[in-house]
Amino acid sequence: MSAIAGHGAAVRVENCGKTFADGTRALEPATLDIARGETLVLLGPSGCGKTTMLRIIAGLELPDAGGKVLFDGRDMTSTPIEKRNVGMVFQSYALFPNMSVAENIGYGLKIRGVPADERAARVAELVTLTNITGLENRRIDQLSGGQRQRVALARAVAIRPGILLLDEPLTALDAALRDRLRGELNRLLRALGITAIYVTHDQAEAMELGDRVVVMRKGAIAQIGTPRDIYFAPQSRFVAEFIGAANIIEAPLDRGELVLPGGRLPIGGDASLPAAVAMIRPETIGIVDVGTAALTGIVDSVSFTGNRQRIVVSGVADKPLTVDAPNLVKAKAGDRIGLAISAEAIRLLPMED
Repeated sequence: MSAIAGHGAAVRVENCGKTFADGTRALEPATLDIARGETLVLLGPSGCGKTTMLRIIAGLELPDAGGKVLFDGRDMTSTPIEKRNVGMVFQSYALFPNMSVAENIGYGLKIRGVPADERAARVAELVTLTNITGLENRRIDQLSGGQRQRVALARAVAIRPGILLLDEPLTALDAALRDRLRGELNRLLRALGITAIYVTHDQAEAMELGDRVVVMRKGAIAQIGTPRDIYFAPQSRFVAEFIGAANIIEAPLDRGELVLPGGRLPIGGDASLPAAVAMIRPETIGIVDVGTAALTGIVDSVSFTGNRQRIVVSGVADKPLTVDAPNLVKAKAGDRIGLAISAEAIRLLPMED
């Protein structure tokens, strides 16, 4: 176990809202409990309040009256950021261009008066942990985007913060590098055992990194849960459509079945409703023999993506369904195909969202 690991603090955000001086309501009053060592992801579109929440936890913004931020039960609401023992990684990285990699990583330790030999040992440990061995003496302008991200992360955790705050740290990178570094970041956070709060609008980052995900919308929390809960059991249409691909079906109900243009579909939810809004993930829809299928439709298009193919089928529901099928399934535009959807794959949503 790393000597830097295991320094997480429990966080409680209690009734924290934020209204700016011009009257803009950036965050509705919200309460969150974050366990020691947990990685919590704040996920949502631009302007949903996720960065405001992060800045309140950091001490860069004060919550509205009545709001509190507690670290391990201690009220930190009015404590300035430099006394909160938090590490921050920004989208811009904010590295010092006049310093080497090692000097950047050790900067926070130096200003805290950590002796030079201890400082060097901790920098060396973090260089190894973040896979930047050999770059210690390079200037920041000699590094790639991915290397700069690692340096920023190493600098943030060098001070052994109780909480690590990350504000869209991978956004500036190209897609391929972002995917690779996401996996490395996940490994590093697990190795550190630190409490981490991560802001992103990227669903894939949230799904891979988060122990739990907080989906935000219009300044409010829409849902909190594990990545699996958020994906398979969304509590609203917004969450269903924001997280991954989703087929949203609106149809009347008759004796526990959705009545669709392409057939009848048994559901596993409340059969007493006159109508329902249902979510079905594309990968849960099977393609079966058209002669025995309870649901049939016409193929609009087929997109081959290598390990699978995405088939759009019309005539089944009130709008075309998207089906993610194995790449060996043979289908082309104009074909009539049969579909199979189990009741367990159907998630009923509120009629209003």
